[in-house]
Amino acid sequence: MKHYFYLLGFSFLVFFIISCSSKEDISELPENDVISSEVPPIYSKIYNASDIYLEGDFVVIEVNGVPDHNSPYFEEEDSRNIAYDGVNNNFNLNPNRIITTANYTYKIPLEPSPTSSPRPTSLGSIGVAINGVAFFNQYAGPNNQPLTNEINSFDQYNGHPQQQGVYHYHIEPTYLTASKGNDVILGFLLDGYPVYGPFENGNRITNSDLDEFHGHAHITDDFPNGTYHYHITDADPYLNGSGYYGAPGTVTQ
Repeated sequence: MKHYFYLLGFSFLVFFIISCSSKEDISELPENDVISSEVPPIYSKIYNASDIYLEGDFVVIEVNGVPDHNSPYFEEEDSRNIAYDGVNNNFNLNPNRIITTANYTYKIPLEPSPTSSPRPTSLGSIGVAINGVAFFNQYAGPNNQPLTNEINSFDQYNGHPQQQGVYHYHIEPTYLTASKGNDVILGFLLDGYPVYGPFENGNRITNSDLDEFHGHAHITDDFPNGTYHYHITDADPYLNGSGYYGAPGTVTQ
């Protein structure tokens, strides 16, 4: 009988150890469970992708482009449609509505590097946020029109859809900075360099802290060997300055 209780106690101990180990393993799983094993773990930050894999020298990121938060820009019958409750007293709902399948495919360099011939960003998506939403540049349209008036159509999370219904951010995605942190990776531009939030080491980043491309290089928690990275700021150009710091990949829709 003693042997039985010893065996029972030992079995319980083994079960407890395995259970604890399993819980630890679960907590260490990447945020995105669709990422291929050969892709660098940093891309698990993109938690709202449908697929992430390698194709030659590129990381391919497939997203549907739909925000994972509510917005007054969803169709009225959509359960995600909510009234504007932000702080902009001049908010003006534009006539566009979010399409549910933007279906972007981003191909960004696996090993980003500076380029001697920087390219300006174009209209349309210049990168992808960690929730799969497109980043757009600092202009409201052709001929470098400023965002001055367009900002009044940004919803409470600082996004809106363009004429074809593609939702995007030009400035700080406040849903992400509130839920993930204001000093973390918020996405990647097409050249493969990460975009960080408006704070660093407890201090708000200003445009004067950054170079002409709206970034700088140093060690971060995610890159112990250091890397160039962009920052979102609260003043024009907000996300990107004179173009891509590195050679950009491609985006198709």
